[in-house]
Amino acid sequence: MAITYLKRGKPESERSEDESKVKTVVADILKDIETRGDAAVRELSSKFDNYAPASFRLSAGEIEALMSKVPARDMEDIKFAQDQVRNFAQAQRGSMLDIEVETQPGVILGHRNIPVQSVGCYIPGGKFPMVASAHMSVATATVAGVPRIAAATPAFKGEPNPAVIAAMHLGGAHEIYVLGGIQAIGALALGTETIKPVHMLVGPGNAFVAEAKRQLYGRVGIDLFAGPTETMVIADETVDAELCATDLLGQAEHGYNSPAVLVTNSRKLAEDTLAEIDRILAILPTADTASRSWSDYGEVILCNTYEEMLDVANDIASEHVQVMTDRDDWFLAHMHSYGALFLGPRTNVANGDKVIGTNHTLPTKKAGRYTGGLWVGKYLKTHSYQKILTDEAAVQIGEYCSRLCILEGFVGHAEQANVRVRRYGGRNVAYGAAAE
Repeated sequence: MAITYLKRGKPESERSEDESKVKTVVADILKDIETRGDAAVRELSSKFDNYAPASFRLSAGEIEALMSKVPARDMEDIKFAQDQVRNFAQAQRGSMLDIEVETQPGVILGHRNIPVQSVGCYIPGGKFPMVASAHMSVATATVAGVPRIAAATPAFKGEPNPAVIAAMHLGGAHEIYVLGGIQAIGALALGTETIKPVHMLVGPGNAFVAEAKRQLYGRVGIDLFAGPTETMVIADETVDAELCATDLLGQAEHGYNSPAVLVTNSRKLAEDTLAEIDRILAILPTADTASRSWSDYGEVILCNTYEEMLDVANDIASEHVQVMTDRDDWFLAHMHSYGALFLGPRTNVANGDKVIGTNHTLPTKKAGRYTGGLWVGKYLKTHSYQKILTDEAAVQIGEYCSRLCILEGFVGHAEQANVRVRRYGGRNVAYGAAAE
């Protein structure tokens, strides 16, 4: 029996058409920002976010005033979440060691992990104030030791969101801009009269933000392609439809184009989940968004075996993968393409999104096939170095180097080696040192 789709989302042709429109819009706006700088940014912010202050960068006084509006319990919760993210990031940073080894007598090789010198952290917030995204990008950059952290978030209902600003400040941002969308990404990457460009962009966002990062990649570094949220639930008969439906819709509410996929080997669970989704959508406050996502991008895939479930999951390479089966550790051992795994019915994607400590900025659109998510290591560049300490080592390596350069036809390269052989070994060589 073949794999069965009990529900399909939009066909790929329609999705590609949507993406093509986004590319054109983004390209035009980035060109405008590069040409007109602050003026373009101000017009765009006014148009899309109804926000055009004298300065998009918040002063220390403005930050303090906004933070004073955050209720004590909310501030306590923000600090708790940041502690979890920092602690895990510190543990990850501790695993990344600078090394130096002597590979041959007198030959020293090593590498250093050096922070990116400036980073722009984007924190989404136009539709929902994404407080947690500040922990994930800003606090993690702080742990990495980035010297300049510029953070941007859109206005929420026409003004800065106090909780988001508090999280950005507590996370360690050196500059905070109330600026969203393509205009924020473009200003941070390209620079304007008032915003100094950064070396790297990080953070999730909608399709326009993700596309802006894609088009700017090369001029600046990026963390990864983190577009609209994707979620997958891998489940068998050990769990019920309520858990599956809740985990699918809990992520579908992110936006109108957030894929949510159930992969199961239980027809009963699949059918019960479809019914449960209808029930929850009738009472969910965010149903306007979640129902459209589920209608256009939701899928239910019925497989025959766990091996088929695994193959389907690896092929889709979803951003979030919730595994609730009788063999969760088997999936952990065999899954190779995804953003992050959430194992067992006691955990869920919202844990990772908000508080548990792993980073929620994760690869989408199958990027999990070649990269993991944002983590402290994304802010670090591993640079190698080498040095030769003895005359004997200089001669030995030089002789090999000279011959290998001649093998490839690089005479000038060979002479770089030969001059060392002559100087440190007292040998009068011209080409192909010690070729005899």
